Amino acid sequence: MKGIHMGYKTIIGLEVHVELKTDSKMFCSCSADYFGQEPNSHTCPVCLGLPGALPVPNQKAIEWCVKIGLALNCDIPMFSKFDRKNYFYPDLPKGYQISQYDQPFCVNGHITLESGKKIGITRVHMEEDTAKLLHQFENQKSETKNQNYSLIDFNRSGVPLVEIVTEPDFETADEVKEYLQKLQQIVRYLDVSNADMEKGNMRLEPNISLHKITNRQPATGNRLPPYKVEVKNINSFAFVGKAIDYEIKRQAEILEQGETPLQETRGFVEKTSSTVSQRIKEEANDYRYFPEPDIPPVCWTETQILSLKSRMPELPDKKIKRFEKEYSLPKADSLTLTKDRETADYFEEAVSSGKNHNLTAKQVANYLINKKINITEILPAKLIGEIVKSSKTNDVNPEELKEIVRKILKDNPQVTADYKKGKGSVIQFIIGQVMYILRKKIDTEVLRKLILEELK
Repeated sequence: MKGIHMGYKTIIGLEVHVELKTDSKMFCSCSADYFGQEPNSHTCPVCLGLPGALPVPNQKAIEWCVKIGLALNCDIPMFSKFDRKNYFYPDLPKGYQISQYDQPFCVNGHITLESGKKIGITRVHMEEDTAKLLHQFENQKSETKNQNYSLIDFNRSGVPLVEIVTEPDFETADEVKEYLQKLQQIVRYLDVSNADMEKGNMRLEPNISLHKITNRQPATGNRLPPYKVEVKNINSFAFVGKAIDYEIKRQAEILEQGETPLQETRGFVEKTSSTVSQRIKEEANDYRYFPEPDIPPVCWTETQILSLKSRMPELPDKKIKRFEKEYSLPKADSLTLTKDRETADYFEEAVSSGKNHNLTAKQVANYLINKKINITEILPAKLIGEIVKSSKTNDVNPEELKEIVRKILKDNPQVTADYKKGKGSVIQFIIGQVMYILRKKIDTEVLRKLILEELK
């Protein structure tokens, strides 16, 4: 049964953090392009949390957050505000993070999986990223102890971060991975983030818990289990699947002993594909949220929201359906051609150019997909030239073709017998033999008709 493991139903929710690729940080004018830069070179009194420094919200980041919400079918409240999330950790210079609590920018959305299942989006909110801790472990011993220590790079502190929180609607790791792939694709289509997980642009945090099954139904009905385990900062789709699988097994073993797993935050260990405890998970009241006093509330008008909607690109799901209908492409081809916005745009430009040479969209799609064309090196017009050149055929005397086909059938009597038994694949065998004998490209449709006539 889907989502069932050893007598338990798996319940999974997701928190995904997406770094926006704005020029400047969320509340100051420092460059947000921090990756690979010299540590602490992109900082100022605001993102260092120095006394007296005041935040100024990044308008573009807020608009991009709302665009993500619109793409995820969210409602956009006309009134939102920022809040202070208080906690103490070395990567948080102010002792609090500017985030959103009870009035986020986007609420009540969804993403639809290929199965038709809708994954609810609870909220999409805006916050600032934290600094980055760099842990140094040195094996050389001093006279007293090992020289193990941590460094802090504040370049990332204050970078615009969008958090996307789902309902606990996932039952399997496969559903989680499909959702994440669709989310990454949408964010890239919007061109608001590179969503490069290796660079930390997109960080994944599943919340996992198990229900005991009684008579194939959860014993607690629709209520959620009394705990959940969050696995932090996973940076690949493969790892999120491994983390979920490990947690399902670990939690099931605890429940089988009659105990309840701790509500905690755990970290994923790549080398062992396991998780380790980091800290007991905080509740919302532990953060002592209160409205950010230095930033006024954000109020929208219907006109502003409509303006944002008008600037939205065509999103993947809609583009896939249009490609199927407008270009008569199969679903598999449409999925391949819309995997990213650049490929989709390239294909449509090539199709437009191909009309001048009577090339169909299917011909362009086949060549683009089968030849694995590097679209950054070959312009659409050049691609069309290659297709035209490759599709040119040599004229062959029909009588010469008939003689060749008849000889092949005579030398391979089993072919005719197989065809009469319903094995249509023999036609491709004959075409291959003819091409081998002629050593030149000919119109295969003409040849196919001739073969069918000889097989009657």
